Amino acid sequence: MGKGSKEKLTNLNWYPGHMKKTREMIQENLRLVDAVIEVADARIPVSSRNPIIDDLVKGKERVILLNKADLADDDQTAGWIDLFRKKGKYAVSVNSSTGTGINNLIRRLEKIQEQRDAEKARKRPLRLMVAGVPNAGKSSLINKLTGRKSAKTGDRPGVTRGKQWLTINNGMQLLDTPGILWPKFEDVRVGINLAFCGSIKDEILDIETLCLEFIKVILKDYKELLVARYKVEELSGDALEAMEQIAIKRGFIFPGKRIDYERTARTVLDEFRAGKIGRITLERCGEE
Repeated sequence: MGKGSKEKLTNLNWYPGHMKKTREMIQENLRLVDAVIEVADARIPVSSRNPIIDDLVKGKERVILLNKADLADDDQTAGWIDLFRKKGKYAVSVNSSTGTGINNLIRRLEKIQEQRDAEKARKRPLRLMVAGVPNAGKSSLINKLTGRKSAKTGDRPGVTRGKQWLTINNGMQLLDTPGILWPKFEDVRVGINLAFCGSIKDEILDIETLCLEFIKVILKDYKELLVARYKVEELSGDALEAMEQIAIKRGFIFPGKRIDYERTARTVLDEFRAGKIGRITLERCGEE
């Protein structure tokens, strides 16, 4: 693994031009909407909540959606939802791929509609904005709400390119926006967590060091899942040794018995992101 690779992770700074345009677009269009659906990743409920969006949507009704709940630890997700609600923020968990939890979201939106109708003389369908970091599952959510493949989906950040207005099944109107990251990660762990979950493109990172950091986290709270997935009974408590044990078990070896770290890293991270290692929450409730 390359020299200085740790620095690449600790100096993550990801703010390409289209992210700046997205921020400006959200600011311009907020006046057109009544409420915001903020899509976060249930595996990283803090890191995937963009602080810029907190500032941008101030004063608007908001629902925090902990998406990809099927990939996260159920107990942890329940704890996070409870914590958000205690702080006065309505949160709900969903799996936008299967639609689990969507009905809870709809019920909340209908309550917001009722409140708006009671306050405004002119009744019209609720107008909503969907916002969140890249790769949080916004497009899958929109497809479930509209009942058709209206938005492009993908397993990489940056699939949604521009804003689009859509009508969901109950007549409400929905504004989709591209994922927005922020200029600099003040907390190094936030950037690394986003990278673990694929919200930052792997191409700009040292994938081997990223995997090493991921294994360190998993050894602490979910070691048994690594043991079960990679069938390494005496898995080392040292991240590098554990990574090498996984490589050997999978046969990721070059001639001369050299470890193929890159292939091992891509495999482990891909399998985590696909939920093949197990249900994992990287940010545990009460440890923020």
